[in-house]
Amino acid sequence: MKAILLALAACLLSTAALADQKPSNEEAAKIKDAVSAWGCQGGTFEKETEGTGVLEAEDVKCKDGNYDFRLTSDYKVFAITMD
Repeated sequence: MKAILLALAACLLSTAALADQKPSNEEAAKIKDAVSAWGCQGGTFEKETEGTGVLEAEDVKCKDGNYDFRLTSDYKVFAITMD
């Protein structure tokens, strides 16, 4: 039981170390442009630190609701989900 709890704690701690980070101003401007091309605006921007190159725009306001966008490292939208 103790081993299971230690393994769980290690997983939680390693996940916290991989938290997303704020993109540079240049990256944020390109994310904003990509989101605007879909007729949406605003939101908060993040960059995944897992080495995937995935960029995120969360809580983006669009005409029919709020959405989360996921973009490739070359700023192409590959997923949009309703928030």
